[in-house]
Amino acid sequence: MNKFEDIGLNSQLLMAINRLGYEEPTEIQSKIIPHIMEGKDVIGESSTGSGKTLAFGCGVVNKVEEKQGLQALILAPTRELVDQVRKEIVKIALNKKLHITSIYGGVGMGPQIEELKRTNVVIATPGRLLDHYRRGNINLKNLKVLVLDEADRMLDMGFIDDIEKVIKACPKERQTLLFSATINPRIKTLSARYLKNPVDIKAEKYVDPSKLTQVYYDVNKNSRISLLLHLLDEKEGLAMIFCNTRKMVDFVTKNLRENKISTVAIHGGLTQNKRTNIIDQFNKGKFEVLVCTDVAARGLHIEDVSQVYNYEIPKDPNDYVHRSGRTARAGESGKVINLLCEYDHDNFGRVVNEYRNFNIEKMETPKFKRIFAVGTESFGKPQFRRGPRRNSGRGNGRPHYNNRGKR
Repeated sequence: MNKFEDIGLNSQLLMAINRLGYEEPTEIQSKIIPHIMEGKDVIGESSTGSGKTLAFGCGVVNKVEEKQGLQALILAPTRELVDQVRKEIVKIALNKKLHITSIYGGVGMGPQIEELKRTNVVIATPGRLLDHYRRGNINLKNLKVLVLDEADRMLDMGFIDDIEKVIKACPKERQTLLFSATINPRIKTLSARYLKNPVDIKAEKYVDPSKLTQVYYDVNKNSRISLLLHLLDEKEGLAMIFCNTRKMVDFVTKNLRENKISTVAIHGGLTQNKRTNIIDQFNKGKFEVLVCTDVAARGLHIEDVSQVYNYEIPKDPNDYVHRSGRTARAGESGKVINLLCEYDHDNFGRVVNEYRNFNIEKMETPKFKRIFAVGTESFGKPQFRRGPRRNSGRGNGRPHYNNRGKR
């Protein structure tokens, strides 16, 4: 199947897809849409950017009727993903008068309560959705479709109890669609408990491994920001820099700006409007570098990222994969650069042990000018002394990894 006309879509959906400019379905779309349109429960294993939103969006729009109350619920892990999914569903529902509502925390409940009185489709984070349900603001008795988007991420964020409470509040006779970048044991348990004879669909990763270069540098913690600045001087295109905490995001952002690098930051401490505006500005090329926590690694629509920097290595190896998935997309080449200081080797070891097929090459640390950092990374200690010292990167006594990332 290589045409949308061949996978069971009606004329309304085909018209909307044509208006969106899509010519051929992606792998996950061609495999899963026919099952969704037949009303089957499905488990879709696919990465961000694979086209899964269009896939389940077609099922939702096809099944939901105008002026018949709430009939479809989509749960997603973050506010950004909720808004992104809503925009996509609105486009898919072209010429069909559906009321589509996004629900998440961090904003007032009053306007959401009014929206819920007339909505047909809700896209929500689990916690805020459950808050509304407990207060009697939402009626799930006529629900036809339940979608769990980025299910593994929701479980990682501790939403399992909220998700199960929401599922139990839904009618037993419904279609359930579960999408996850990885199908781990917890996802299998959840699906076995709440899905009926689901069809398992797996799509190849959207990131092209043949076009993804992965490298790492050993660097002293006190020199890490200086090495980052040196590497950024040589970059081409847009770059994303990942940190593990908000505090580190702020530290890195401040120092890049001090050194005249066009930088913007995003993390969970910002308001929703500000986060949305930041992503929009970055996508439009108004900033060269986006510094972020893992809130931006999954579910956000960010294009044309040529390089991903891991200023800190995540504790969860899956987060490393999701960060890497921001580049080398849709046939374009990309590069992941890891800056390993003394605190990162345990986390990095977990990555290379979990993903033994990764080819992560050790790079010789270049000579670079050391800068005087603004602020401190942690523990209130000064970063380093002022001066033009240079670092050869040799003889630091750290664990050595071979060219496949292994020690």
